[in-house]
Amino acid sequence: MKDLGGAIEIDPITCVLGGKTVSPVPIWMMRQAGRYLPEYQEVRSKAGGFVELCLSPDLAAEVTLQPIRRFQLDAAIIFSDILIVPHAMGVKLWFEEGEGPRLDPVASREALQRMREELDRKIVERVYEAIGRVRGALTSNVTLIGFCGAPWTVASYLVAGQGTQNQGPARQLAGSDPKLFEEIIDRLTNATAEHLIGQLRAGASAVQIFDTWAGVLDPASLQKWCVKPTVEITRRVRKAIPEAKIILFPKGVEVNDLAGLVKATSADAVSIDQYTDRKAARAMLSDYCAIQGNLDPDVLIEGGAALDRAVDVIKQDFHGVRHIFNLGHGIKPTTPIKHVEQMIARVREG
Repeated sequence: MKDLGGAIEIDPITCVLGGKTVSPVPIWMMRQAGRYLPEYQEVRSKAGGFVELCLSPDLAAEVTLQPIRRFQLDAAIIFSDILIVPHAMGVKLWFEEGEGPRLDPVASREALQRMREELDRKIVERVYEAIGRVRGALTSNVTLIGFCGAPWTVASYLVAGQGTQNQGPARQLAGSDPKLFEEIIDRLTNATAEHLIGQLRAGASAVQIFDTWAGVLDPASLQKWCVKPTVEITRRVRKAIPEAKIILFPKGVEVNDLAGLVKATSADAVSIDQYTDRKAARAMLSDYCAIQGNLDPDVLIEGGAALDRAVDVIKQDFHGVRHIFNLGHGIKPTTPIKHVEQMIARVREG
């Protein structure tokens, strides 16, 4: 439980998303269930593959809960992957060891026609089952976060069949055949909204939309391929679940554009990366939503006095406004556990 200035509330992150400041600041970490934890590595070795791990309700629930047991963080985020959505639309997905995800590319009208318009329930229901298991295992003061990739970011992998530098294949297709690319985005928009609604109905307290590659787009493309689909997704989610709490993470986007996106979507929070000017973010965003972030994951690896200073500066920059402490991006596999413990203790100091 957290002291909110006289009233005692549970679930501090939901309190922040709902309009309250909380002290001490709540904290969770993107990719907090992952390779830096030996208990994760043990479960991962049993799964047979990364996709299999994501789609095993037992194992996905177990790894989701591991960082909560170890660190007593304020939120769990369901263990899954942004590419589960195209996989559930009939696109083959696999992971090459040490290289990352691979998909059968969807870069032509013929390939798009082979892609399902609706999610395969047999696939996504495994995610929802894992959410239900995690929700049943969590205490009421821990938020459970579901998530999806934003259509632009998912499309950037889908068109190329893998991650690429600056998402060139997707940007080229958007320029050479904007009608086809818009159809890909529209289909992903529909599926993303459906999957977020499914996660919330399964027991997620909030959802986060990851637009990891939003920062590579020019202003006009950002509006067309990021802002417009995200507005539509949030509209559909809130039509189905009016009280839904939604966090956006358009990584690398300028603060001015973040403010426009927040106003257009009425998002409850926006996550900022480690390169974002915190004072500008506070000035332009804090009247409209909570701010989440933004410790540099490399500083977390460094630890020591540098980590303490970084935590203190972030806390000071966001003192008095709604803030959820997090990293500027996902925690890295080489992060020492003792540094995570140091960060959490520093955040929770008065």
